[in-house]
Amino acid sequence: MAATLAARSFDSVELLYNYPSERVEPYLKWLEGHCDTPITATSVELTSPINFGEIYERVDAHLEALRANTTELSVLLSPGTPAMQAVWILLGKTRYPCSFIQSSREQGVQDVDIPFQLAAEYVPVARQLDAQRINKLADTHVPINAAFDNIITQNTRMQTLKAQAQILAEREVPVLIYGETGTGKELFSRAIHNASKRASKPFIALNCGAIPAELVDSVLFGHKKGAFTGATADKPGVFEQAHGGTLFLDEFGELEPQVQVRLLRVLQDGTFTPVGGTKEQKVNVRLITATHRNLMEKVAEGSFREDLFYRVAIGVLHLPPIREREGDLSLLAKQLLKALADEDDSLKKISADALNIILSHPWRGNVRELQSTLLRAALWSQGDKILPEDMRQALFQMPEHGSDNAGIMNRDVSQGIDLDELIGDLTRHYIPLALDAARGKKADAAKLLGLKNHQTLDNRMKKYGLIKP
Repeated sequence: MAATLAARSFDSVELLYNYPSERVEPYLKWLEGHCDTPITATSVELTSPINFGEIYERVDAHLEALRANTTELSVLLSPGTPAMQAVWILLGKTRYPCSFIQSSREQGVQDVDIPFQLAAEYVPVARQLDAQRINKLADTHVPINAAFDNIITQNTRMQTLKAQAQILAEREVPVLIYGETGTGKELFSRAIHNASKRASKPFIALNCGAIPAELVDSVLFGHKKGAFTGATADKPGVFEQAHGGTLFLDEFGELEPQVQVRLLRVLQDGTFTPVGGTKEQKVNVRLITATHRNLMEKVAEGSFREDLFYRVAIGVLHLPPIREREGDLSLLAKQLLKALADEDDSLKKISADALNIILSHPWRGNVRELQSTLLRAALWSQGDKILPEDMRQALFQMPEHGSDNAGIMNRDVSQGIDLDELIGDLTRHYIPLALDAARGKKADAAKLLGLKNHQTLDNRMKKYGLIKP
């Protein structure tokens, strides 16, 4: 936001936020010190940052109020969730015509060209959609009664993991689940809980990466009334809430070392003391942790306690990203479309060319990204079939994390590298981008990549798993 306000001139700035005011006020003070533009910040009530219906209603009402006194509107798309970005685009292309801006450290501040127009016929359909139904379609939460049958796969590696997880469900051992965002870590953890002897007891899930550092102790172990400013009543922590059942700690690798020490004690003797309390409490909890970090590397670096690692890493599951689950992409796409049809009463099929786009996309957000992309494509599609242009419009091209030098070009050869795999990574990254830039025309994509012809492109795609041989 600061970079955008430094690079562009505006008459005024309107910020919508859903954070507590004590977190927002220091930021606003900082931001006002970096620009001369008047800033108005408005608190918006949302039950969820991915609730399409709520977001649509709040944004629509705010833009309606602004329209009376605003001649030219610009929207910064970079902040917020994909659901928020989708609503801004929907309203900015229909009811409240505006220009779009995006900002990043890598690319700076840029105007965004949305390469499609929403026909007027989309708007009445969007207005008729029930907010609760849209939210259900976009819901990425794991169902409470999730079982191993909910894990859709025909991949042998995933089938082996399901069998291993079922064995772990019958034991009382701690479980550590590795996997990228959106690979199904919570789905596996809920299935393990539901198949265990603790199924009738609570299942409590917590994202460790989302807890402010000053509140970690209170969130984990609870606090007593008067323990700190704002503690107006006793509040149980997640360990107490999960007593007798299962506690799922996602993004476990994000916990600070001092928190790791206190967590180790609970796991060793099953006792803890709430913040502001003097009496120890006993707790019986089955712990399932999940992370996308390599905890062994963090142990070697000294940023993660070795004794805590071995305490939680008894049953270990490594969930592969969907790009490595051969045979599952098309199966998952069809299952997700069927789930959308169950909610929206209209089953949309996917064309072969659109399916090829799915098969060639890297899906760094895994199943979660696939689900939201298919929902967007189904909303954009005018007929009963999702076409390639629908998929291209629905896809987000995310910037890469870090620089090329930090990734491909700066590997430690003394530790050994797999040159073929590095070439494969480059190929799997750039071919989908070239196909997208060439709007699916393989001959044009081959030229963009310096390849002789589309047959050479096909051979590369087959070799590196972008299409089936």
